Amino acid sequence: MEILYVVLIGLLFILAISDLIVGVGNDAVNFLVSAIGSKSAPFWVIMIVASSGVLIGAVFSSGMMEVARNGIFHPEYFFFSEIILIYIVVMLTDVVLLDIFNTFGMPTSTTVSLVFELLGAAVAVSILKANAHGGMSLGEYINTAKALGIITGILVSVAISFTVGTFIQYLTRMLFTFRTEVTIKRYGAIWGGIAITSIFYFLLLKGFKGTPFAEYKLADGKTYMDWVNEHISAIILFSFIIGTIILQVLNWAFKANILKIVVLAGTFALAMAFAGNDLVNFIGVPLAGYSAYTIWATEHLASGVAADNFLMTGFQGKVGTPVLFLILSGIIMVLTLWFSKKSRSVTKTSLELSRQDEGSERFGSSALSRSIVRGSIILSNSFKYIVPNAINARIAKRFEIPKPAQTTVKTEIAEFDLIRASVNLVVSSALIAMGTSLKLPLSTTYVTFMVAMGTSLADGAWGRESAVYRITGVISVIGGWFFTAFVAFTIAFIFAFIINLSLYLVFVILGITLFIIYKSKQLHEKREELSTPSTAIEDLEISDTNVFAKSTDKIIYTLQTVIKLYCNTIKGVATENLRNLKNDISDVKELNFKTKRLKDKLAKNIVKLKDNSIENGHFYVQAVDYLREIVHSINYIVEPAYEHIANNHKGFSEEQVAEITFIKDNILNMTNRIIQIMKDDEYSTIEEIIQQQAEILEFVKKARKAQIKRIKSNVVGTRNSILYLNMLAETKNLVLYTINLLKSQRDFSSSFKNKK
Repeated sequence: MEILYVVLIGLLFILAISDLIVGVGNDAVNFLVSAIGSKSAPFWVIMIVASSGVLIGAVFSSGMMEVARNGIFHPEYFFFSEIILIYIVVMLTDVVLLDIFNTFGMPTSTTVSLVFELLGAAVAVSILKANAHGGMSLGEYINTAKALGIITGILVSVAISFTVGTFIQYLTRMLFTFRTEVTIKRYGAIWGGIAITSIFYFLLLKGFKGTPFAEYKLADGKTYMDWVNEHISAIILFSFIIGTIILQVLNWAFKANILKIVVLAGTFALAMAFAGNDLVNFIGVPLAGYSAYTIWATEHLASGVAADNFLMTGFQGKVGTPVLFLILSGIIMVLTLWFSKKSRSVTKTSLELSRQDEGSERFGSSALSRSIVRGSIILSNSFKYIVPNAINARIAKRFEIPKPAQTTVKTEIAEFDLIRASVNLVVSSALIAMGTSLKLPLSTTYVTFMVAMGTSLADGAWGRESAVYRITGVISVIGGWFFTAFVAFTIAFIFAFIINLSLYLVFVILGITLFIIYKSKQLHEKREELSTPSTAIEDLEISDTNVFAKSTDKIIYTLQTVIKLYCNTIKGVATENLRNLKNDISDVKELNFKTKRLKDKLAKNIVKLKDNSIENGHFYVQAVDYLREIVHSINYIVEPAYEHIANNHKGFSEEQVAEITFIKDNILNMTNRIIQIMKDDEYSTIEEIIQQQAEILEFVKKARKAQIKRIKSNVVGTRNSILYLNMLAETKNLVLYTINLLKSQRDFSSSFKNKK
């Protein structure tokens, strides 16, 4: 049995590495989103700064490790075997849960996961103990007061973070406005000095409290923290003065951008705060398990006490954390930061919800979000009546966004400006460091996400064009947090009951865990492939010089994909091949997604055209509209066909197959000719194509009449008739829209050539 526990401790450390990888994949959004979203520096510079913060923060994190040991339950009432069972359950649950959230790109809280997994597993074991031995109630096993305090602190941090973020951003924007070129010269160094001082105070001083380094003895016998507390006012004052002077000198001498320096400093600070606060979520449990094993093994060698009779009274006091483990953890976190694709998916979600401009939205609207927006509009209008018009106008002027200058130079567009990025980082790092100093395992995800949402609201990023979608997104993320707590508790509770039957069942659940991770990896790859725009169908670099070429590329790509799907669907129904039809469903969804993105970004693309390019804009809009209609038609062909075969209905009869195949061959021939015409940009044979269209429509008409005869003769069933007639109707639409698209492209070509 002793060998089994050695294996389980080894498994805990293997799971710790996995947990570090999936955990950082989720939490990287916390400290990367502001720097990346504001384009404060090249990506590699941001990553180096964040990596440095993570490494240093990891070394300072041991003060938080007690949460895993005695923060949720009273270890002195549990046997060593039960403690190991709880820890194994927590790690298995955590790896699966975080990996699933990463797959869907949803930021969740590793802190909440840990707390509720510990709670779920401990409650399950406590119930079993109470039923088996009696004498103690469930409340005596669980550290109820501390658990509730942690949970309450996490929930309160959500409201505080959003409120503080909104308030600070509003005041900052009122001061600097969106025309920062002028205001930064006046107040930039002072603002930077305040920001740097805040970061230094809350992170290096407050965040330093509770670490072993804070207890370092000075020459006079006082600890480092004692000295800091005595001179705190002088430290703050000198930090502000020195920081302001250095920033101003850098600006004067090297034209350095003060805000970029602040954002990078904040990125470092937040990365350090994240590692200092959240490392416990990834390695706290394995280290606690290792400490438990060390305590038991020592006693076992001395007196031979069995694992299921050894109470963990040694966990009541502090247990040191080896610095080597912290350093190795920091290295793993840094490597994950650089190479994890899932971390970028989670970061993308936060960027989409906080970006300044409108466009394609990831989330839809909901009744709740619509009600919130409607109420906010009514409240805002009420304030406008109360506040004098002069003041309203002055405030509106401060929040007015200047139009971007016309330029031919290709530049990356920032999701939001450096002012908002600096507020995000300063406020988030300050709140997290304060929580760390108070030994409260705040959720860095909750804090940073809600601060970012608060600053977005204050900055007017949630305008009438995007508010309902952004609020739905925020509600979805917050709902996911509550879902995390429920699922974490439930899965850990169930796993604990199962493994309690036999510790060897750990390996069965481990196998299930590995299978889930493998499937989620496949799902993430599919989602990434779907969300990655193809240059043929979606290209944002539209200009007057290439608008016709880009339009042609999009049309050709769409027509090639549509005709392929059409042919595959006809064949799939004729042969009742469900697998091929399922692949067609996936392909048509991808095509629909890409053309929808194209249409959503239509306004942005038109803005890139010159003011005198009305004709180009008109033809581009027309082309995109026809593309959407064509994709709708093929979608209405593929989906009903798949559902028909999936429901085990009969496919087409021989007569129907012959009719629809004949139509398909003619459409294939026509489409190939159209594609070649567009490639050659030679439209002299367009009348022949129009004549071919008329013939195809006549074939469709005859096929419809033949189907009506079969219906009247009771040769075919209702389901068959619905599918066939629908396919003919959408085929007709497909042909009509394709010819309209060809005519539009001909006119576009003529107009474009005349302007050259």
